[in-house]
Amino acid sequence: MFQRDLLKDKRILITGGGTGIGKAMAERFLELGAATVYICGRRLQVLEETAAELVLKAGGAVRALACDVRDRDAVEQTIAAIWQDGPLDILVNNAAGNILARTETLSPRAFDAVIGIVLQGSINMTMSCGRRWIEAGHRAVVLNILTTYATTGSAYVVPSAVAKAGVLALTRSLAVEWGPRGIRMNGLSPGPVRTEGAFSRLLPKPEMEQLALEHNPLRRFGTLEECANLAAFLVSDASGYINGEMINMDGGAALQGAGQFSAIGRMLSEADWEALKPRKPSPRE
Repeated sequence: MFQRDLLKDKRILITGGGTGIGKAMAERFLELGAATVYICGRRLQVLEETAAELVLKAGGAVRALACDVRDRDAVEQTIAAIWQDGPLDILVNNAAGNILARTETLSPRAFDAVIGIVLQGSINMTMSCGRRWIEAGHRAVVLNILTTYATTGSAYVVPSAVAKAGVLALTRSLAVEWGPRGIRMNGLSPGPVRTEGAFSRLLPKPEMEQLALEHNPLRRFGTLEECANLAAFLVSDASGYINGEMINMDGGAALQGAGQFSAIGRMLSEADWEALKPRKPSPRE
C-alpha cells in the first residue's frame, strides 16, 4: 500500500510538526509523495531546522510557519497565508501538552495551558480549514492525534484527559456533520512512543518505564515509524471509507485497563512529586 505516490499532490499541515511524532509524520508524508508539507508550532528556529533536515532526508517541499494554535487570530492568519498557494487537503492536529501531577496541586493556568493547546488549538485549526473547505466544496481529511485514555480518563494527567476527550467528541461529531460535504475526520491514539520530551517529563524514572512495559501485552513501546505509517494510511485515499473512528496503536495496553498513568502515579513518593512540580507542560509543538 505504501507506494511512492500514495499522497501524491496532497498539501498537508501538521501542527506540532517540529519534533517527535509530528516530525516523523512529516518525513513519511514526504516519502509518500506529498506535494507540500507545512509544519507549525511556536518555536520557529526548531521548525526551520526540522524543515531543512526533512528536505535533505525525504525531499519535497516543506514550509515552517510559527503559529500558536491557541490564538485564533494567529491561526486564521496562518491558514490564510497557506491558502494563498492553494487549499490544504489534509490537516493533522498534533500539537499537544501534558503534565504528570496530582490534580489538586494544579493551578488554573496549568489547566488552561494544556486544554488551550490540545482542545482549543484543534478547534481553531479545524474550524479555520473547515469553513474554507465547505465554501469551496473541497474534499479533505482531518486526523486528530488523540490518546487511548480519551475514552476512559486517567488519573494524574487530568487536563490532558479532559482535552483529548473533547477532541474525540469533535472528531466524531464533525465526521457525521461534515462527512456529506466530503470531509473525513479520524483520530489516531498512540500508546507510549519514545520521544525525548515526553519520556523525560511523563516517565522520568526507570521503574516507571518498566511498569509501562509490563502493562503492555507486547512488552515494548511503539515506534515513530509505526505511528507515521498508520497516520499515512489514515490520511490517504486508501482509508476513504473510515470516518469518525479512533484507532488505537498501543500494543493492546488499553485492553488491560484505563491509562497507565493511573498506576504510574501511585508509584511516586512525596519527594518525587516535589521534584516534578517545577516542570512545565510537556509540549509537542
